[in-house]
Amino acid sequence: MRKKIKGKILSRTKSVREALLNSLMRSLIIREKITTTEAKAKALRPNIERLITRFKKDNNINIIRHLKKHLDNETAQKMIKEISPRYKDRNGGYTRIIKLAPRENDQAKMAVIEFI
Repeated sequence: MRKKIKGKILSRTKSVREALLNSLMRSLIIREKITTTEAKAKALRPNIERLITRFKKDNNINIIRHLKKHLDNETAQKMIKEISPRYKDRNGGYTRIIKLAPRENDQAKMAVIEFI
């Protein structure tokens, strides 16, 4: 029984899962489009959208520190200067997930996640 547990576990421990999602977040911000498994894309989407929503409201020091906690300097600067101004007038739905054909070797469901 799940008992109100949010998010996907992805068959990993908490620290490894957080590192994976932070790495995917950095890759998505740098490249603006990544190909990954469908489960990882669905787990990444709420995290990246929450980060953009939190950052586009106000640029005070606390939000910048929170952003640098999850990202490195280069990606934080790209988020501040390029990505967050792009979504000032949008009320959510900053990413889209497009399903692809299964991966050849293990038939895992694949997807592309990208910024709109």
